[in-house]
Amino acid sequence: MTREYDKLVRDDIPEIIERDGNTPVVHVASEDEYERRLLEKLDEEVAEFRESRVIAELADVLEVIHAIREHEEVSTDRLSELRAEKAEERGRFEDRIVLERVEP
Repeated sequence: MTREYDKLVRDDIPEIIERDGNTPVVHVASEDEYERRLLEKLDEEVAEFRESRVIAELADVLEVIHAIREHEEVSTDRLSELRAEKAEERGRFEDRIVLERVEP
């Protein structure tokens, strides 16, 4: 039975599918398609984590973030620096503050 996916997958997935006795039909994304597919994958993985709350799904979110970082040619150190700068300037999310509105 054929199953349609049409989504970006991890590099070893085609090999895993073949080991299971099936034939994957794949193509290598162009630059523009890859960017679009990465963002779609980020949405997918975030949705899976939101639904399941399984930490392994959060690891998948992080994997996609690292793929985006690499595609954008940003080092891990630079991304960490940017994260620290934002935390210094605007804080983190530790205090659980919810902004309800801003009144004049």
